[in-house]
Amino acid sequence: MSEVRVASLAEIPPGGLKRVEVGSTAVALARVGDTVYAINDLCAHRGGPLSDGKLSSTRLACPLHGWMYDVRTGECTFPRNGARVPSYPVRIDGDDVFVDVGSSSC
Repeated sequence: MSEVRVASLAEIPPGGLKRVEVGSTAVALARVGDTVYAINDLCAHRGGPLSDGKLSSTRLACPLHGWMYDVRTGECTFPRNGARVPSYPVRIDGDDVFVDVGSSSC
């Protein structure tokens, strides 16, 4: 799948999260300052919805059991067990946010 427009920048407040669907893939968008990151929305632990979690800078905590992910890479930072979720390239063009789920880093 190639790059797809998923949201407007205005839909994701700074420090905020938004869940979007790209085909059959649920994606959590996280806005850190002027940058938007995209990771798979399902926690590697028990499939919790990461987009319902709490974002603190570049760390996103799953709302179910508190596993923490770096939204830049999808790497699980707590517990440090080597788990990760796919992260996807994001491009912003004006107010449009594009994600390419076909270019996963995981």
